[in-house]
Amino acid sequence: MSHHTPPRQLPDADAGPDPDATATDGTGEESGTDEQTGAHTSSGTEERAEGAAGDEARGATGAEPTVPHPADGEATGPHPAADDEPVVPHPAVATDEPAVPKSATGEVTAEQPGDAEPVGSRPATAGEAADIPPADDGSAGTQSPDAGPTTPQPATAEATGTQPAGRQAPNAESTSPQPPTPEATDGHPVDPASADEAEPDADAASAVRPGWFGWRRRYPRAARAVRVGTTVLAGALVITILIVPNRLDWMSVRAFLRLPVEAVFLAAVLLVLPPRARRITAGVLGMVLGLSGILKCLDMGFRQTLARPFDLVFDWVLLSDGADWVKDSFGRSGETLAVVGVIVLVIAVLALSVLAMMRLANVLARHRTGSVRATLVLGVAWVVCFTMGAQTGGVTIATKGYAQYLSNRVQYVRDGLGDADVYKKQMAVDAFAKTPSDQLLTGLRGKDVMLTFIESYGRVAIDDPTMGPELDATLEEGGARLKAAGFSARSGWLRSPVTGAGSWLAHSTFLSGTWVKNQQRYRSLTTSDRATLTSYFQKTGAWRTVGIVPGVRKAWPEGKYFGLDHIYDSTHLGYQGPYFSWTPVPDQFSLESFQKLEHGKKNRDPIMAEIILASSHNPWSPIAHTIDWNDLGDGKIFYKIKKEGTNPTEVWKSSKRVRTEYRKAIQYSLDSLTQWMQRYGDDNTVLVFLGDHQPVPTVTGGTSNKDVPVTIVARDPKVLDRISDWGWTDGLKPAADAPEWAMNKFRDRFMTAYGSNPGTAGTAGSIASH
Repeated sequence: MSHHTPPRQLPDADAGPDPDATATDGTGEESGTDEQTGAHTSSGTEERAEGAAGDEARGATGAEPTVPHPADGEATGPHPAADDEPVVPHPAVATDEPAVPKSATGEVTAEQPGDAEPVGSRPATAGEAADIPPADDGSAGTQSPDAGPTTPQPATAEATGTQPAGRQAPNAESTSPQPPTPEATDGHPVDPASADEAEPDADAASAVRPGWFGWRRRYPRAARAVRVGTTVLAGALVITILIVPNRLDWMSVRAFLRLPVEAVFLAAVLLVLPPRARRITAGVLGMVLGLSGILKCLDMGFRQTLARPFDLVFDWVLLSDGADWVKDSFGRSGETLAVVGVIVLVIAVLALSVLAMMRLANVLARHRTGSVRATLVLGVAWVVCFTMGAQTGGVTIATKGYAQYLSNRVQYVRDGLGDADVYKKQMAVDAFAKTPSDQLLTGLRGKDVMLTFIESYGRVAIDDPTMGPELDATLEEGGARLKAAGFSARSGWLRSPVTGAGSWLAHSTFLSGTWVKNQQRYRSLTTSDRATLTSYFQKTGAWRTVGIVPGVRKAWPEGKYFGLDHIYDSTHLGYQGPYFSWTPVPDQFSLESFQKLEHGKKNRDPIMAEIILASSHNPWSPIAHTIDWNDLGDGKIFYKIKKEGTNPTEVWKSSKRVRTEYRKAIQYSLDSLTQWMQRYGDDNTVLVFLGDHQPVPTVTGGTSNKDVPVTIVARDPKVLDRISDWGWTDGLKPAADAPEWAMNKFRDRFMTAYGSNPGTAGTAGSIASH
C-alpha cells in the first residue's frame, strides 16, 4: 500500500450521493433524508465539503472511501455493539441552523408540532437493543465501484442525519468521537483530539454495568434494591465485627446498641486516600476485620470449654485435640462435617469481610460530600457521648472496645512469647533436687501409694445447690463404706491452672510442682530434667512405678519423663467393651485391671501408681454405672449398659440435662474408687485422689473459681498424722473454709510431710505462687 495521499476523488455518479452526509452549507440549508428509501440528497457544495473532510480523515491510507466504514469496535446501522456493553448515543451534531424536515419527495416542509422524533435521533432502549441482530464484522461497508446505490449504516444508533465518524462538514463542530486508537493502520499517529473525544464515550459505557445476562438493564428496580441491600449488609457485617463481644455470656441486644469509634476512624481514612490507595487499604482492613472476627469466635468457643480466650501462641495444638474429641463423641462423619464446616466458615468470613470493606469504600467515594458530613457528625456524636459517659441499659454507647480488644490480644501474644524464659527460671528451683534418695519419702516406705485423678471433679459438684445434695449423699455413703473397712480420710482444696479441659496440664502441675498453664510450658517441662513426684518415688528404688492411663490411645513418649516403669494405656487393660463417647474404658474396669495386673500380684514390691479415671470426661453421655465386680469379665457386658445410656446429642440440647449427667458421672467415679478401696485396700494402701479441673462453663455457670477437691485416705493412722497440721477436713468432703493451695504447691508439702529433707539447691518457697 502506498503511503502517499491519493488525489481527492468524488463518488461515482452511479453510486449516487454520499448517504452519510448531514451538514449545512454556507447558506444554512441542510441536507435531507428520504424517509422511504433512506437515500440522502445533498448539494454539490456539500459533496465537495464532505469529500475534503473524508480525505483529511482518511489520511495516507490510500483507500477509496466509496462508502464510509463504521469506526472500529462499533456496530453498524441500527445494530447494537458487538459485545454486551450498553449502547451509548453520540450527541447530536452541532449546526448553525436547526434541521429542516423534508417530505417524502425530498422537499423541505415546515416542522409540525407533535411530530414523532426520528428513530435515529434517540438512543435505542434496552428492549430495542435486545431485538436488534448483532453487528457484522465491518466488511459490509466495502463495495465495488460498479455497485448500485447502497444505504450505509451509521456507526452508532444515531439519527440518520447525524454526521458519521471521520466525516465532518466545514464550519460545524463534530461531537461524534472516534474510539481512541494509538496508531493508524498506516503507521501515522492518530490526531490527539480524536483520542480525547473518545474518552467520554468510554466513561459513559462503563457507568452502566449490565450485570450477568444484562439483568440490571431488564430489572432496574431490582438492581437498585440489590445495590442498596448489599451496601446495608456490608455495613452491618463490619459494625458487627467491631462491636460483637468475644464471650457468649456478654451477648445481648444492648451490646449492639453502641457507636464504635473505630468505624468513624475507618471511614475518615478511606475518605482521605486516593483511589488506588483506598482500594488497597480497604482490602487490607477487610482481611484484618475478618481475622479478628474469627479470633472472637475462637474466644467464644474456648471460653465455653476452657473458661479463657484462645491463646494465639500455644493453643493451635488444641484444635487437633478438639477434632479428636468430636470424632470420639459423634463419630468420624461428625468430625468430617465439623472440620469441613469450620474451613468453609473461615473462608466465607474472610472473603465477605474484604468484599464488605471494598464495597463501603466505593460507596464513600461515590457519595463523598454526604459521607464527609456523616463522618463528621458521627465523630462529634461519639466525642459527646464518650465525654458525658452516655449509657443505655448500663452499656456505654460510645465505645472503643475493638481497639482495646486488639491491644489486649497483642499484649497476650507478647506475654506468651516471653513466658518460656520465665518458666525456665521457675523449673530451675527444686528444693529436693540434691536430696539423697535414701532421704526421700521415708514416711511412706512399704506403702502402696495411689495418686488418682478424677476427670473434671471440680468444686462446683459439691457447692452447686442443684448437684450438691446428690453428691453429698454419694460422699457420705463412700465415707461410711471406707470407715467400715477401717480407713480414714482428710480433704482440702487445690487451685488448678486450667478449667474445662487441659487435664495433662493439671497432672503436670500437681506432679512437677511448677505452674504448667499452657502447652509450651508442658513441652518445656517434659523435655527437661525437672523431677516430678512420681520420679522421686522411682528415684528411691523402693517402689515400682506404674501408670494406669485409659485415656491414652496412642504413643505417649512423655510417660517416661514422669518416672513410670510401666504404662498401661487403653489397649493394655484387657478391655473388650465399647467406648462411652470419649471414654475408652469405664472406671470400674480400669481399677479392676490395676488389681489384676499389678496390685493383686503376690510377692511384689510396693507400688506407686498414677491412675487416671476418665469416665467423668466431657460429654458425660452415655455413662456407665457400677455392677458386681465379679461380672466385669472382659468388659463386653458394658455393651448392654451403653445401649441403656443417653445420647450425647440429645443431652447437650439442654444445659440442665448436661449438669445432671455430669453429676452422675462424678458419682460413678467416686463409687468405683471407694468400692475398690473397700474391696482391695489394706493396711499398706494409701490413696490420694483429686479432681484435675473444673468442668466446662455449661456446668459451672461461667464461674472463675478453679478449685478442685483433694483427699488422702489411709488405714494406718500414722499416715494421716503427718498431715495433721494442714488443717484439712475429716472425711471425703472438704469444708467450705478448708485450706486452698495452688496445685503446684502440693508436691513439696507432701514430700516434706512424708520424710523428705530439702537439699541446698534452693527452696520451694521461691517458686512463684499463682
